Amino acid sequence: MNATEITQMSKFERLQTMEAIWDSLIHDNSGIESPEWHQDILAARKKKIEEGTAQFHSIAELRSRPVK
Repeated sequence: MNATEITQMSKFERLQTMEAIWDSLIHDNSGIESPEWHQDILAARKKKIEEGTAQFHSIAELRSRPVK
């Protein structure tokens, strides 16, 4: 199935298809390997927390930021 075929489906059919895909992913135990760059970011964030230099923001603060 390609993007053109998907856009030709009704909204109801697209939602049904999306739900079926999500359901199949929930029951898939194969997992996805996290990319190396992601591990690097997580390690850098953990280091900042351990050093006490990490900055934390509330949900309210994040919501009040202008959208770029």
